[in-house]
Amino acid sequence: MGNNNSYNNPLTGRYAGQVMSGIWSPQFKHSTWRRLWLTLAKCEKELGLPITDAQIEQLSAHLDDIDFDRVAEIEKALRHDVMSHIRALGELCPEAAPIIHLGATSCFVTDNTELIQMREAMKEIKKKLLLLMSQLADFCDKYKAMPSLGFTHLQPAQLTTVGKRFALYLQDFMLDFKRIEREIEELPFRSVKGTTGTQASFLELFDGDHEKCRQLEKNVAKAMGFDNVVFLSGQTYTRKIDYFVLTLLSGLAQSASKMATDIRLLAHMKEIEEPFGAKQVGSSAMAYKRNPMRSERVTSLARYIMNLPGNAAMTEATQWFERTLDDSANRRIVLPEAFIAADVVLSILIDVTSGMQVWSKVIEKHILAELPFMATENLLMAAVKKGGNRQELHEVIRNHSMAAGRRVKEEGLDNDLLERIKNDPDFACIKDEFDELINPSAFIGRAPQQVEDFLAQEIRPLLAENAELLKGASAEAVNV
Repeated sequence: MGNNNSYNNPLTGRYAGQVMSGIWSPQFKHSTWRRLWLTLAKCEKELGLPITDAQIEQLSAHLDDIDFDRVAEIEKALRHDVMSHIRALGELCPEAAPIIHLGATSCFVTDNTELIQMREAMKEIKKKLLLLMSQLADFCDKYKAMPSLGFTHLQPAQLTTVGKRFALYLQDFMLDFKRIEREIEELPFRSVKGTTGTQASFLELFDGDHEKCRQLEKNVAKAMGFDNVVFLSGQTYTRKIDYFVLTLLSGLAQSASKMATDIRLLAHMKEIEEPFGAKQVGSSAMAYKRNPMRSERVTSLARYIMNLPGNAAMTEATQWFERTLDDSANRRIVLPEAFIAADVVLSILIDVTSGMQVWSKVIEKHILAELPFMATENLLMAAVKKGGNRQELHEVIRNHSMAAGRRVKEEGLDNDLLERIKNDPDFACIKDEFDELINPSAFIGRAPQQVEDFLAQEIRPLLAENAELLKGASAEAVNV
């Protein structure tokens, strides 16, 4: 149990999954610092610095056994988190103490660790996004031919299909996925740069050997799993990288919010609803309610994520010269919360799409309320092909439409336009094919084929390429 007299961040206390929360945990962060110090020492030793096997072995033996209470005790005196961890590690590794952090500045561990955390967090986002896309693909395929009333300007428009509408959301997520793949692939490492980015300390250690400085930078990056290195830096890597990553998460949040908002609107129309637990309570007062609370939570968290790139932009824009410390406290909050919130959003949508309820009769009822007006053009053309006079038939339809409209608006009755036209002698020539002409499936165009093509050409190949990664994906959130 937590301390109920202190603020508890709901992202971690209420929503977050263990994997993403773990990536941003103190344990992951500071054990990564120790791995960076070990890697630096190994690479320096390989390039000729007087570092012993015994020192390397000591560092290797104490990567994860962090005494956070001892670190906190040291930090009270030093008021410097990196130096506190160096001292604590040095107490565990007395022989290695002299070479810990050799030639480095604090940003060697802080910046490089944050880049590692962002990379690992993006991998987790990628995995969950794959699962969401897989579930959406199955849903789109299942409902690709089910007619549904389309809307433009939130007004009834031509028909689409349930599957085609959700394929639009799937396409957005596919675009997000491809951006995440590129960002993971291209994300650079800070590696070893020194206090102002000039590598002066390392040049001194290697007695002026520039090539060894270059090689050290590459070797450390490679050992930590990075192919790319920031070519130039001040003390910190350019904070534009944070901005690029947060815009990626913002894009994902936009896609999520768009879909969740539409699900909320569909729930209002009683056409599509989220899964609803057997004992789930929709309202403390109104027992009959089935509120779309999952989708509401998605839009709530997505709104927060979408606002974070502006924060990152300000951080980049206000870094004075080679660096200032006013980015530190801000980024300690922004980077973890952006990823944890995005992870939660995906977990919720995975849960929602695992059991969405489609109420076909309600969808059909809404179609039939609007279809009479949409179908009149088809009926008119069919009757003209049978020898009817286009202008005369148009006038007949116009008169019936006005009468049906008054019936709906003035009396609150159902739209009987189609019955009026079907029973009108002027349209007797198409009476046998009338029902076929007004079948909703005749008004959905190529929607089913569009969904089929999209799934076959874009989504299924993408899922197949990532089949192994998809196997290990799960929603994994505490409270979706």
